[in-house]
Amino acid sequence: MLESLYIDSFKYALGERKSHVNDSAAAGRLFSSAEDMKAAGFRWHYMCEPGTSAYDLACAAVRPIADRAAGADAIVYATCLPLNGNLGSDEEWRTSRDVKHLMDFPVSRLQADFKLDGAIAIGLNQQACTSMLGSLRIAAAMLASEPTWQRVLCVTADRFPENAVYEQAYNMISDGAAACVVSREPTEGAFRLLASHQITNGGLGMASDDETVGSYFSYMHRLIAQTLERAQLKATDLDWVVTQNTNDVAWTVLAHLFKIDTEKVVSVTLPDAGHVISADNVLNLTALVESGRIKSGDRLLLTMAGFGLNWQSTILEAV
Repeated sequence: MLESLYIDSFKYALGERKSHVNDSAAAGRLFSSAEDMKAAGFRWHYMCEPGTSAYDLACAAVRPIADRAAGADAIVYATCLPLNGNLGSDEEWRTSRDVKHLMDFPVSRLQADFKLDGAIAIGLNQQACTSMLGSLRIAAAMLASEPTWQRVLCVTADRFPENAVYEQAYNMISDGAAACVVSREPTEGAFRLLASHQITNGGLGMASDDETVGSYFSYMHRLIAQTLERAQLKATDLDWVVTQNTNDVAWTVLAHLFKIDTEKVVSVTLPDAGHVISADNVLNLTALVESGRIKSGDRLLLTMAGFGLNWQSTILEAV
């Protein structure tokens, strides 16, 4: 169990263009039909304008919490798509053959632009949609091993390239970013980190969409059971489950398996925002906080699944 570490200052940013599922299907931005997407709970999603980068989204998420991030000892900057981990020009690399254009790291830019001079910079990728939860785990591990450190800024940001299909594994995707701070001292509205866990099965890295969906329930069940064991909790001890924005039937099944009341399962931003890559937990947690339904002492399970294949979860306690 992780003692005396807290997470706060949740913020997110979405692409500027909001599109209805009907319009995106008509424009060829989906593999599935609009009817199938709506049956899964999706209605709208967000895309970046052509000139907006994933880094622009990251800055938009960090800017409102810049004061809280000031003096951070580290930045963990997570991307799902490898191309979002480089701000350099592919054209300049091909013209010059100089690989420095493949190493224009967004985490370095963020450190400089927000004057986080004392922070070490870490880029995290290859954890797909679980990247934000992965960044929380890394931040907690660093704070545990660095006794003089006080806080770590965690950021995730991704946008699909122009002309991409905005659907993955039967989920409608939005471009977006999220940010938060992991620290030793609780602030108003903070959550204590109780446990984190990850499972990876690299053998499923090239699984088809159907195979990915087929593996979801067995691995998510295993992930949740092992995370609860780490936290020395039972499923009945959970007050809320904050999920990713995927087909809303999935957690109806999992809630039944764990005997969790479906009213405790929160994915309220799914219809309006779709699956915002690694940022879903932050969107849904923010909506839950704003609803005023969380009480001090409430325990929340955050879960994500992503390509790789990766499954990650975190348990928080409201303080």
